[in-house]
Amino acid sequence: MTIQLYTFWRSNAAFRVRVALALKKLPFEEIEIDILSGRQFDPDYSEVNAEHVVPTFVHDGHRIFQSLAIMEYLDDIQAEPRLLPEDAKEKAYARSLALVSIADSHPLIVPRVRKHLGQAFDADAAAIEAWCSHWTEEGLATYERLLTRRPPAPFALGATPTIADICIAGQIVMANLYKLDLSAFPAVAELGKRCFELESFAKAHPFQQPSYHTRKQDH
Repeated sequence: MTIQLYTFWRSNAAFRVRVALALKKLPFEEIEIDILSGRQFDPDYSEVNAEHVVPTFVHDGHRIFQSLAIMEYLDDIQAEPRLLPEDAKEKAYARSLALVSIADSHPLIVPRVRKHLGQAFDADAAAIEAWCSHWTEEGLATYERLLTRRPPAPFALGATPTIADICIAGQIVMANLYKLDLSAFPAVAELGKRCFELESFAKAHPFQQPSYHTRKQDH
């Protein structure tokens, strides 16, 4: 099985897929696309992904976009360990938890939105960061309410991590990027601690990526 992943260290969607691949123990080749420098609009990458985003997942030449679609595809090509429960109600619950971050919170802070805030509304760096922090906290608050209603045992849906845990961990990654305090979200913080104790999550964190460390050295 040949897998390539077009990715970027800071991309939250790419983080989700890195975790999923690690949980499945599937080896892959990483190809970096610097979305902060606009490399996603290069003609070569436009041929790979017409949406101009990362990640792009390539399996034996077949391209898949969007992190949720990629994670579900991984369950189809390698059933264990499952990222989505088999039970219909639990599967829907796992998807709904995942979509809090994927659909509700994360899309509001991606590079194209941050750029538009600056160009269309003359928002400066501080205003854009405040915007991103707000929507990250909104996602955390939603997860806190949901995890309080159905406490993790020990993960969001039971004994093993699912796409729900991957996306909640991704929301914590966003909080890390914006230096947010998690003390107001104890259930989220506790689940995150449990997730990041696993190598699959810890090694996928943006701050553990080689290009993050290269960037720090350059600055």
